[in-house]
Amino acid sequence: MAVDAARSDEGFTSAGATRVMVTACRAAGLDDRGAELIRLGENALFRLASAPVIVRVARGEEWLPKARTEVAVSRWLAEEEFPAARIVEDLEQPLLIDGHPVTFWHLIVEGDRKATYGELGAVLRDLHALTLPEGLELPPFEPFDKQELRMDRALIPEDDKAFLRKRWRELQDKYAELRFETPKGPVHGDAHVQNLMVDDRGQVVLIDFEAFCYDHPEWDLMVTAVEHHSLGWQTDEQYADFVAAYGRDLYDWHGYETLRGLQEFGMTTWLMQNVQEDEETAAEYRRRIAGLRNDDAPRDWRPW
Repeated sequence: MAVDAARSDEGFTSAGATRVMVTACRAAGLDDRGAELIRLGENALFRLASAPVIVRVARGEEWLPKARTEVAVSRWLAEEEFPAARIVEDLEQPLLIDGHPVTFWHLIVEGDRKATYGELGAVLRDLHALTLPEGLELPPFEPFDKQELRMDRALIPEDDKAFLRKRWRELQDKYAELRFETPKGPVHGDAHVQNLMVDDRGQVVLIDFEAFCYDHPEWDLMVTAVEHHSLGWQTDEQYADFVAAYGRDLYDWHGYETLRGLQEFGMTTWLMQNVQEDEETAAEYRRRIAGLRNDDAPRDWRPW
């Protein structure tokens, strides 16, 4: 379903995403008054005040296939009774509002703690053990699919863009030589601990299915492996809990360094989309691009 709204010339900003959210809510018969922007990243996430609903606004029409995948995956995981985010079933979605796919999700009421790395390992182990049903077509993991758009649109110095494009080509060459030894299956595609929530009943819930795909499980393991071994974002004990729960440490695999390069590149280009939002974001982008320019330097990146 497509609805016309005023198109913003300023790019994907919090103000522009808010206008799309308002139009989407009115098209869906929801009250947007008092809605709160809770995150601006690959998408803008809004919490409605009028109903226990999260509204998810994607960056552009190029993301429409991913929004459709999110909806299909949510329905499948609900049938499997897998603990995961649920779409609002009685709404037609995704909507396409002024070139932005919009989806609506049931609010997960958070409990009083965050998910642990051991729980992340266990969730991924269970997810990778599932069998896709007939009729659910998922794309392969695409480590390069968004990067060109990000580099073209980002408000960063031209020298940075030239460096990133050169690194992008180098990573493509390394990826072409990568050989996996595991069977393919359902893969989350962005499997960090922030994509788990613990609800008010203590249940661990998997969220954010935008990158969901059918591919090798290493793509899910690389996130936490890189965060630990390269960035130092987990303690040794936390990472050991993750490995024990899942049953594998990706650091021991011959392809780890290639996946490390892909993960760090993706983390940098993801953040650079929002350098115009505030100086804090811009400063973190500068830290990350400096790290990419010196592979052997310690990473002082901050979680975002």
